[in-house]
Amino acid sequence: MARTADLAQNGHVRHVLNQDNVRNTATTKNGYHNKNVRNGTGAVPPPHRRGEDSFEQAPMHVAVLTYIGFGIVTLFGYFRDFLRAVRLEKCHVAQERDEQKDFVPLYQDFENFYTRNLYMRVRDSWNRPICSVPGPVFDLMERVTDDYNWTYRLTGRTIKNVINMGSYNYLGFAENNADFLRTVADKTNEYGVGVCSTRQELGNLSIHEELEKLVAEFLGVESALTFGMGFATNSMNIPALVGKGCLILSDELNHASLVLGARLSGAMIRVFKHNNMQSLEKLLKEAVSSGQPRTHRPWKKILILVEGVYSMEGSLVRLPEIVALKKKYKAYLYLDEAHSIGAVGPTGRGVFEHFGINPRDVDVHMGTFTKSFGAAGGYIAGRKELVDYLRSYSHSAVYSSAMSPPITEQIIRAMKCIMGTDGTKEGLNRVRRLGENTRYFRSRLQEMGFIIYGNRASPVVPLLLYLPGKVVAFSRTLLAQNIGVVVVGFPATPITEARARFCVSAAHTRPMLDKVLKALDETGDLLRVKFSSRKFSSARPELREETDYEPDG
Repeated sequence: MARTADLAQNGHVRHVLNQDNVRNTATTKNGYHNKNVRNGTGAVPPPHRRGEDSFEQAPMHVAVLTYIGFGIVTLFGYFRDFLRAVRLEKCHVAQERDEQKDFVPLYQDFENFYTRNLYMRVRDSWNRPICSVPGPVFDLMERVTDDYNWTYRLTGRTIKNVINMGSYNYLGFAENNADFLRTVADKTNEYGVGVCSTRQELGNLSIHEELEKLVAEFLGVESALTFGMGFATNSMNIPALVGKGCLILSDELNHASLVLGARLSGAMIRVFKHNNMQSLEKLLKEAVSSGQPRTHRPWKKILILVEGVYSMEGSLVRLPEIVALKKKYKAYLYLDEAHSIGAVGPTGRGVFEHFGINPRDVDVHMGTFTKSFGAAGGYIAGRKELVDYLRSYSHSAVYSSAMSPPITEQIIRAMKCIMGTDGTKEGLNRVRRLGENTRYFRSRLQEMGFIIYGNRASPVVPLLLYLPGKVVAFSRTLLAQNIGVVVVGFPATPITEARARFCVSAAHTRPMLDKVLKALDETGDLLRVKFSSRKFSSARPELREETDYEPDG
């Protein structure tokens, strides 16, 4: 049964969303639409089993030692702050001048406690300067510090051929192959590198319209709108979709751009436990039965915010169950596929293809071009009425500069390669190779005894290190073997779940992965971070649920 739905702010636009079986063809209304509603070929992809996400629990002694480690570092931090206060140790951080003591302070000393006393001790593990294409290998500029990581100086030496295990270059399109980049060079010669105008003024180029038509065709939806910045695609468009009197239900592990967009919208925000369908349905029931606080009026809109692949956990959204819930409770679904578009699904079309979900069952498709496409920017896709509304009311669409022409062409050539419309099977081969590399890398790490998080289909592979001292030692040890990794700790993760996050790429060869795995095996033994008991139970009770969830009734 079709229902009338309003996804626009203050009732500017109303459109019909078909919540039942959708016919296989859609009426073409302008150049941004296509005739297939499933995928670029019109074929319905076979559904895939989700597979259980792995969240193995650390041994109790590891958790205890982690808290003790943070406690010791914190105590030494207070002691060093005392030494700075009595001028026995030099203070390197910004401070208020004496003549400004009567003004409202610009710097809060305690807010910078973590940066001063914990982060600075391990700062060399981040912000490393790269001086080459961030492909499967890169070159690193060597730097040293003379004041315990407060400042750095370059030595002039370059560390060559460091294996890149941290970039989001899932399909290997961040490359400098002259043959592949020929069309990008041609568009640069034709259009230049900058537009210097918004799309609504003098910045709407023909290649922008070509890209949006291609994105709609790739996703199997009616229309699409592109933006020059991926972060702003979320943060500036969510406030255009919901506002006061609306309710946002957000996964607790959503990206900062989704969180910021939700806060800027002015809507009421409630958070449900990560991938927990019981938690989500409880909030939906309460929202429908109780309505808004105090007045108990019905919510104008209820919007569910989720990601396809969660960038810190490597887990996949439980899309079939969420689609069932949003249909049952007449809510809307906003799906962020920043890490899954191009990287998940038999032909790289994301998690809805992975699960065999009709793309029209997702009200708002969002994704970025900064990862699988080796470029920059993002997109919003869905019904024509939705996209037309955002062209006029999205701050990112109205006020930001149009996407750079060479960036636009890079996305077009990568997307055509994935779709096979360039006359080759290179794109499909890359998607398949990424899946093979991901499964191989994950299975080998589990065999070695590491605790890893996430789904077997996710190219994001978090390896748990837990103890703060071992995080930096892990990064330094691997860099000494020409392997670049990303390590993450508190406050970006829970205090007891510091980790290394690997991003597998189709550009990684099997010898590269074998070299990395050999180094990880040796480093794991050296640092004693092989904590797995090989019983893949959940570290979080709320995540330990049945795989095939069905809503009540």
